[in-house]
Amino acid sequence: MSPTDVPSPAPSPAASAHAGTGENPAPVAVKDLRLNSPVTDLVGVGPGRARLLARLEIHTVSDLLRHLPARYQWESAEGEIKDIVFETIASARGTVMVTRWVAMGRGKGRYQATLQDATGRLDLVWFNAAYLRDKIHPGMVIRVQGKAKPFNGYPQMSNPKWEPLENLDAAARQERYRPIYPATEDLPSARIEEMIATALPHVAAQLIDPLPADFLAEHVMPPLADAFRMAHRPEHEEEAAAARRRLAFNELLLLQLGIAIKKHHARTQLAAPALRWSEAIDAHIRQRFPFKLTPQQELAVGQIVEDIRQGKPMNRLLQGDVGSGKTVVALYAVLLAVANRKQGAIMVPTELLAEQHFASISAMLAGSNVRIALLTGGRLDAAERQALEADIESGKVDIVVGTQALLTESVRFNDLALVVVDEQHRFGVMQRAAFRQRDVGEGAGEKSVPPADGRIRSPHCLVMTATPIPRTLSLTIFGDLDISTITGLPPGRTPITTRVVGADKADEVYRYLAGRVAKGEQAYVVVPAIDEAGKESLKQLKNVRAHAELLQDKYGAGLRVAAVHGQLERSKREEIMQAFRASEVHILVATTVIEVGVDVPNASLMVVEHAERFGLAQLHQLRGRIGRGANGRKSLCVFVAEPVTEEAIRRMAAIGGTTDGFKIAEEDLSIRGMGDFFGTRQHGLPPLRVARIPKDIPLLQLARRDAHAIVEADAGLVGDRWRLLRKVLIQQYGDTLGLIDVG
Repeated sequence: MSPTDVPSPAPSPAASAHAGTGENPAPVAVKDLRLNSPVTDLVGVGPGRARLLARLEIHTVSDLLRHLPARYQWESAEGEIKDIVFETIASARGTVMVTRWVAMGRGKGRYQATLQDATGRLDLVWFNAAYLRDKIHPGMVIRVQGKAKPFNGYPQMSNPKWEPLENLDAAARQERYRPIYPATEDLPSARIEEMIATALPHVAAQLIDPLPADFLAEHVMPPLADAFRMAHRPEHEEEAAAARRRLAFNELLLLQLGIAIKKHHARTQLAAPALRWSEAIDAHIRQRFPFKLTPQQELAVGQIVEDIRQGKPMNRLLQGDVGSGKTVVALYAVLLAVANRKQGAIMVPTELLAEQHFASISAMLAGSNVRIALLTGGRLDAAERQALEADIESGKVDIVVGTQALLTESVRFNDLALVVVDEQHRFGVMQRAAFRQRDVGEGAGEKSVPPADGRIRSPHCLVMTATPIPRTLSLTIFGDLDISTITGLPPGRTPITTRVVGADKADEVYRYLAGRVAKGEQAYVVVPAIDEAGKESLKQLKNVRAHAELLQDKYGAGLRVAAVHGQLERSKREEIMQAFRASEVHILVATTVIEVGVDVPNASLMVVEHAERFGLAQLHQLRGRIGRGANGRKSLCVFVAEPVTEEAIRRMAAIGGTTDGFKIAEEDLSIRGMGDFFGTRQHGLPPLRVARIPKDIPLLQLARRDAHAIVEADAGLVGDRWRLLRKVLIQQYGDTLGLIDVG
């Protein structure tokens, strides 16, 4: 489809605003400009300005066009001084009556001028602009533009734009709906607006729309070139809104297409071992569990079993609040793989969590024939690691628990049937898929050869998270996953009382904590730093070593205080954690290394220092380390915080107001937005530039519906109708979603 040409806009008002200021003039001509041209091809953009643009991740003309306004504001039509409205962008013209330079020392100062028309007086002030003494002088007729505020009984504009005029009778500029761009102090919005206004008419015809005209008409959306013109040069609010809707839909449709193609590919092109299940196997597995599963756990087990009995790979997310009992559900699935004489792998984000899982699973399987191994980056020397990898490849190991060390090229499985990825939001998209098509090496079991029908061999995949996924996100980043949810707490888990207090209450908190610990309970104290920070602004942060000493000296009479953090050697860390589990350590001072996986039933108290510095989900995860015992004791978590920013205040209100992880997840999404909730960069996904979740949920649902319809009709997007869309999709998501392999 031929794009609709974008009308050439009139010269930018912003461009003329710098006339007479001594700044470089705006670009006026561009030769052979392309979307992929570097910004230095724009007249007036030299190496210095290119460096400023690079800070905004703008390197090419295409980047410049995709640098969309953050907001818009009406710029008043030029009027009389008496009609100026405070706190709005206004324009006025008049005669300069008086000027004055006020020195402020060290070469700094302010240049003041008084502008007057037939209706009143307007005061002007420019800071550190001594060069204006040679530019603006009494008797000149000028036009100014800026935000006016009251000062000494008159309106005043600070650092207004200005331009000289021939006389007071020139035609007044019309009212304008002006884009305001994300900018820097050295590269203001007006300058970005100039560059875009210059580039857009030269490259608009190169914006080939990947969506057919009839499709756009059905959705009441403008062509792509029109959308960019309306985004950057809107005539009114309705145009800006229509542009945003189209560009946001583009982003969401591409994301949903990637997910739909990936799911279709998994359903039709991948093969996984169909695991046998029987009542006898079920009973044998359950004998290993020291407790009865809850109804919610039973439901999740049933969904997983149904998946892994099929010949296509399971791709399921198991989500549940902190302490809801996800691990035992995952272990059921792993043991079902072992019962079928195949291997299972459990990958976790930290060595501490891997060690915890290995210890708890080993205890649960004590006396069985199941062979379990632990593989982490720093645990083994070269010879030990080589021997363990040989056992994994030969099939002598049934279950491997490990960190990302499991993804190294040297780790090869004999017959891998199931992968469990715990705390999956800490891993990227590609890590989640990395076990697919793992080479098995020479001497591997016959069962691991590719299927005879040509499909690609892939293990079943179960990913888990204790950070509940808001439904809005489940349609985006995790849209290729089926979801099982465990709600509620297992029997014996006690509710946690939460308090948020200021630093002035810390002494009272620690005296209360020491009193309960003296009666047999245990406590965590979490601080943000390991050592005293070097930066002056961070020196007041409590750190592990100094805070442990303080607690021991001031509150720990008769008690043992120990410290643990990620920089400790593994053997020392294991020694301290084992002493804590055995109640030989009473108060454990730690960084967030204990955030996930640490399970000490007797620990019923927690204090988190500088809580305002932690994320909401992280605070909820930390709180989940207590309340895990069936001893009937009341668990208490105290967040010591001094929130200053609005966001920090909202986080503290949320964490103090509920222990429901699903409510916390929704509030966290509301505070941070989708881009930061799990970090799309961490997941390997390009950030959404225009779409806003959850605001754009109706648009997301429309994109999801369209994506599935398109893929059902043309799974490879190879027909004429969607060929351009396929090209754009692969450029955007090919690597991150594995779409190049898909098609």
